[in-house]
Amino acid sequence: MTLSATLNAARRARELESLSAVDVLVIGGGITGAGIALDAASRGLSVALVDKHDLAFGTSRWSSKLVHGGLRYLASGNVGIARRSAVERGVLMTRTAPHLVKPMPQLVPLLPSMSAADRALVRTGFRAGDGLRRLAGTPASVLPRSRRVSAARAAELAPTVARAGLAGGLLAYDGQLIDDARLVTAVARTAALHGARVLTYVGASRVTGDSALLTDMRTGATLTVRARTVLNATGVWAGEVDPALTLRPSRGTHLVFDAASFGNPTAALTIPIPGERNRFVFAMPEQLGRVYLGLTDEDAPGPIPDEPQPTAGEVQFLLDTVNTALSSALTHNDIRGTYAGLRPLIDTGAGRTADLSRDHAVIESADGVISVVGGKLTEYRHMAQDVLDQAVVKRGLVGAPCRTRNLPLVGALGAVPDGLPASLVARYGAEAADVIAAATCDRPTDPVADGIDVLRAEFEYAVTHEGALTADDILDRRTRIGLVAEDRERALATAEEFVAGG
Repeated sequence: MTLSATLNAARRARELESLSAVDVLVIGGGITGAGIALDAASRGLSVALVDKHDLAFGTSRWSSKLVHGGLRYLASGNVGIARRSAVERGVLMTRTAPHLVKPMPQLVPLLPSMSAADRALVRTGFRAGDGLRRLAGTPASVLPRSRRVSAARAAELAPTVARAGLAGGLLAYDGQLIDDARLVTAVARTAALHGARVLTYVGASRVTGDSALLTDMRTGATLTVRARTVLNATGVWAGEVDPALTLRPSRGTHLVFDAASFGNPTAALTIPIPGERNRFVFAMPEQLGRVYLGLTDEDAPGPIPDEPQPTAGEVQFLLDTVNTALSSALTHNDIRGTYAGLRPLIDTGAGRTADLSRDHAVIESADGVISVVGGKLTEYRHMAQDVLDQAVVKRGLVGAPCRTRNLPLVGALGAVPDGLPASLVARYGAEAADVIAAATCDRPTDPVADGIDVLRAEFEYAVTHEGALTADDILDRRTRIGLVAEDRERALATAEEFVAGG
C-alpha cells in the first residue's frame, strides 16, 4: 500500500470500514492527539486517531498562535518547563515546521507609566530569554537577540503606540505560528503519511484500556475496535473519558481587529498588565490582515462547552489594558470578532489559574486508559513522546525509538517556486505550488470573496487533501475566515460549493 498525506472523505470511509484492531487508539484530534498519532505511526506502530468533531476543534485552535520560548515560566521559577519550551520552539523553527513558525518581534513600549524597576525587570527577562534560546541551540539567525530600540523605531513597528513620553522600546523575539489549527492539520497529515488512520467525526464511548465503541457521527454506524493501548488526549474533556481525572480549566480570551486599527503593525505590541508582574497583553499581527489581542486567564468552572465564549468583563479588560499604550483608544466598535479557549490545567487546589503549573501529566486509569493532561501547545511533541514512551513500556509495544524531533511535517521540505502569493506560501510552505496544481475547480487563483486573501484552490485542497468534511471545517479550522462573522458569511457559499463537490 502506498501511503499518502492526503485526507479526504473517501479515505476516511475506507479506513473506518476496515478498522478492527490497532496497536494504539488515540482519542482526541487536537495538537496533542495528532502529535501522539504521528509519534506512534513513525515508530512503526498501527494507529487510529478519532475525534467526535474535526481536527483542532477544541483548545488547539483558540491559542495566541505563539510558540513560546518559556520566558514566563522561567520568571515564575518553572525552569524545567522553560527549558523544554525553548528546546521545542527550536525544534519547530529549525527542523519540523519552519514553514509554519516564524520569528515574531515583541515590542514593550517604554512609556511614562512603566517604572524604572519594571523596565529593568523586563530587560532582565529578555536577556534571560536570550540565554534560553542559546541553551536550546536556536541560532540568532532564526531568533534575533533582544535589544532596546529608539522611539522612532518603536513607532515604526507599532504605529498606534502612544507617543507622549515614549522613551523607545524593548524588543525581543518569540515564535509565531501562521495558525495553530494549520499546525494540527499538518501533524495529522504527516501521521497519515506514516500510516495512521485519521478519523474525524468519530466518537468514542465505552472506553477501556484495550477497546472502545466507535460511532460514525455522520451515519450513526458503530463498531468496536481493539487496541494494545488506548490513549486519552481529549484536553479539557479528558474527564469524560476518565471520570477520575480532575482538571481546572481556565479561559483565555482574544479579540480580533482589522490590522488597520493598529496602523498595520509589524511587531506584537506587548503591554504590561497594571498591578501584575510578568503578565502582559499582546496585540499580535496575524494573517488575513488582522490583529489578535489577548489574552485573559480566568477560572472556567462548570460544564465544558464545545465553543467557549468570552465574557463582557474579559473583553473590557483587554480593551482597557491595550488602551494604556495607544495614542487613540480602541472601542467595542473596532472589534471584528472574539474567541476564547479553555486551558486543560491540572487542578492543584486553591490559587489563581494564572499561577497554576503548565506542566503535563500522564495518568493511567483503573481500567487501563492512559491519559495525558495539562501541558502547552509548544510542548506537544515532547508530551507525545512522553506518553508513547510510557505506553510502550506498560503495554510491551514493539516499535522503533521516537523520531519526531527530526521529522519534518508536510510542507516543510522542498523549493517554493517564484511568483506564488506570499499568503499561500505562509500557509502551505513547500506544498503551496501543489495547492494550485491539484485544483480542478474554475478560477482556482481567484479569492473566495473580495478582499480575502484565500484562494478558491485552498478551499478545494481543504476538502481533497486536508480532511475537511463541512463548510465549518473549511471556514473555521482549515482557514480562519470564520473569526470575523461578516467575512464568514461572504465566503460561506463558496465553502458549501466545495463541500458539495467533494
